[in-house]
Amino acid sequence: MAQRTTTIASAVGLHARPAALLAKAAASSGHTVTITTNGRTVDAKSLLSVLSLAVTHGSEVVIDVQGDDSERVADEIQALLATDLDAA
Repeated sequence: MAQRTTTIASAVGLHARPAALLAKAAASSGHTVTITTNGRTVDAKSLLSVLSLAVTHGSEVVIDVQGDDSERVADEIQALLATDLDAA
């Protein structure tokens, strides 16, 4: 298991497009990926679950990845969240 803490860089937080990109990356990884903020943990593969967290710009989240090569996947998802996913 790998765990990373990161700050959401997207100007709109994890809303619509950024949340969809996160869910797609988590689903395509083939790993169990969860995201936690403010004491709530959800399956990062579920767009609706990610949206339900109402994560805003600058919020800190914890990413947990389980499975083989979880360190690599955690690094990739952390890098994704550390960029402005809603930028043109």
